[in-house]
Amino acid sequence: MDFLLNPNVAYLLLTAGLFFTILAMLSPGTGFLEILGLIMLILAGYGIYNLPINWWAMLVLLVGFVLFFLAIRRPKNFAYLAASIAALVIGSAFLFRSDDWWLPAVNPFLALAVSLFLGGFFWVATRKILEAESARPTHDLEALIGEVGVAKSEIHDEGSVQVSGELWTASSKEPISEGTQIRVVARDGFILVVEAVGQGTI
Repeated sequence: MDFLLNPNVAYLLLTAGLFFTILAMLSPGTGFLEILGLIMLILAGYGIYNLPINWWAMLVLLVGFVLFFLAIRRPKNFAYLAASIAALVIGSAFLFRSDDWWLPAVNPFLALAVSLFLGGFFWVATRKILEAESARPTHDLEALIGEVGVAKSEIHDEGSVQVSGELWTASSKEPISEGTQIRVVARDGFILVVEAVGQGTI
């Protein structure tokens, strides 16, 4: 178990454990990622418990995470991203105390490679998740109000219309003949309320 007391090994196990844990949170239910992340964190915990920690480096790491989340919220300002990567590299390299306080216990090139990989991966993944959450649902009925389409059957109490390339159930206050151009004016549940906007057929 002595190899677990190597600062580089403990650092890799810690970052790998956090990586698999976050992946498990993003795609829960697999079981494999959860178990793998837990094993990595347990092994890393053994090394962390037995190795001296630079608490100031832990604080720098926390600052790096805060800057990373700011970078996600402000994707056009790359200064936050650069500052977060720099903080993560410095905090990672000096996370464990060495015999000489000014020497990093973790290989700086290893810390740089891991920080760039994790930062890049979660930058892309988080941006994609935020874009998906902010995207308007494809079948948002409110978005159809005001759209123009065509009646595919006689419409009064009920009929069918084609709007935005899809068929919808529709109703209207006045009878509308098949083939008439229509406009969506409201919705009643999943039924579109329409009115005629032209008399010719399409």
